Amino acid sequence: MAAQKATPLQTEFEFTLPKGYLDADGNIHRSGTMRLATAMDEIVPLRDPRVKNNQAYLTVVILSRVITRLGDLDEVNTGVIEKLFTADLAYLQDFYRRINSDGTSQLTVTCPECSHTFQVETGEPGGL
Repeated sequence: MAAQKATPLQTEFEFTLPKGYLDADGNIHRSGTMRLATAMDEIVPLRDPRVKNNQAYLTVVILSRVITRLGDLDEVNTGVIEKLFTADLAYLQDFYRRINSDGTSQLTVTCPECSHTFQVETGEPGGL
């Protein structure tokens, strides 16, 4: 049986937060990059005492591990994720689920007028 040539796997996805992270100097950081999660990204946070005390904190820890860039910040850590507006946190949770289950940041949508089906990139400005 002949080996098939592998298609390159996209492992990082660009996103734009609806509101943006407001840093201590008053700068807004909206654009960022999230990488696909590994098994360890979901296992290691379960050992974190903050997660053991409050299961809801799991999201904060996981997102701090998989967001590789947010604006001009030097580091994205749990402190940054804790200070996100709730709309941005919800957006990132949905984005995380989508890229890790579908392998894409696109949504398939159907026009209500003409019933045409097409892809919409949700990580870029103007996306859903």
